[in-house]
Amino acid sequence: MSTKDFLEKDYYAVLGVSKTAGQDEIKSAYRKLARKYHPDTNKGDAAAEDRFKEISEAYDVLSDEKRRKEYDDTRSLFGGGGGFRTSTGPGGTTFDLGDLFGQGGPAGGGTGERLGDLFGGLFGNMGGRTAGRSTARPRRGADVETEATLTFGQATEGVTLPLRLTSDAPCSACAGTGAKTGTTPRVCPTCEGTGHASRNLGGFSLSEPCRDCRGRGLIVDDPCPVCHGSGRGQSTRTIQARIPAGVRDGQRIRLKGKGASGERGGPAGDLYVVVHVKPHKVFGRNGDNLTITVPVTFTEATLGAEVQVPTLGGEAVTLKVPAGTPNGRTVRVRGKGTARRDGTRGDLLVTWEVAVPQNLSGKAKDALEEFKNATAGEDPRGDLLRQARGE
Repeated sequence: MSTKDFLEKDYYAVLGVSKTAGQDEIKSAYRKLARKYHPDTNKGDAAAEDRFKEISEAYDVLSDEKRRKEYDDTRSLFGGGGGFRTSTGPGGTTFDLGDLFGQGGPAGGGTGERLGDLFGGLFGNMGGRTAGRSTARPRRGADVETEATLTFGQATEGVTLPLRLTSDAPCSACAGTGAKTGTTPRVCPTCEGTGHASRNLGGFSLSEPCRDCRGRGLIVDDPCPVCHGSGRGQSTRTIQARIPAGVRDGQRIRLKGKGASGERGGPAGDLYVVVHVKPHKVFGRNGDNLTITVPVTFTEATLGAEVQVPTLGGEAVTLKVPAGTPNGRTVRVRGKGTARRDGTRGDLLVTWEVAVPQNLSGKAKDALEEFKNATAGEDPRGDLLRQARGE
């Protein structure tokens, strides 16, 4: 984003949040608006498409703490207005902020140089001189956001997915020039190709986009019939997106350079994939560990046993249930959890659940009665009752 964009666009208003909004509020507002104006749900609606681009641009800045601070600082310094310089009046001495923040700043890459870089594109002239012809700078492509739904296994092991994207791109008919095939645009005579012009407001000079070329620096006399002179169009493409192992439901994955194409040789934007993970019927997640609840019989828990426990990969492992195992005890199986980026894996956490028999034969009931009589002196709640009474 250019400094001019920062000054002219109120990204907080675009997302409908306050300037003090936290990241969760900003993300929630963005997702709500993105779903409403996404091109896939508003096919052929140019206004919705423009609104979606505006929303994505605002979120791209406000979701990044560093860029948000730069945006806030810039608007605070200039009050959200355009670039300006002060003057003593017609024919008087001009004091140009470009001189203050430009090359005359502290040597060795100090504050002056950084401010000069920040405001260099804002001021049309330096020290009261008329701006010369300049070349339009490359512009980074817009970021694109989409969603993907994964199975539990895909999220655990990682997967490469084909994603079909619709994004802004140079018009294929005119190669982004905006001019009809066989013709070329001409340099705007008003701004001499700079894309901006200065307007005298008495004691101030306001830098603003050129009204004749609308900031492009070029005039199209014979517009392209496909893009109507804008030079932009819609591009639908399918990319292979690698989703890393261990992603969680709701996680936002950034794929660098997979967003919309840049302008004038600028780099492509980024693609953000919001991941939705389908729940598994048997397994759960606890960080990098998988969880599973395994039922055991009363006799297995009491006398001990060896039982087969499934893993996500399909094979089963044999685990020992020690005699006297209580309900809810958890054991750990090393290396049977979620894959990590460093090549290691989390663990499988197995929780034993003692199953109470629902249908007993007469013989089984007699055996339990005999067991009950043999253990009549044991009271598992004795300590609990004494502690409750304060004894």
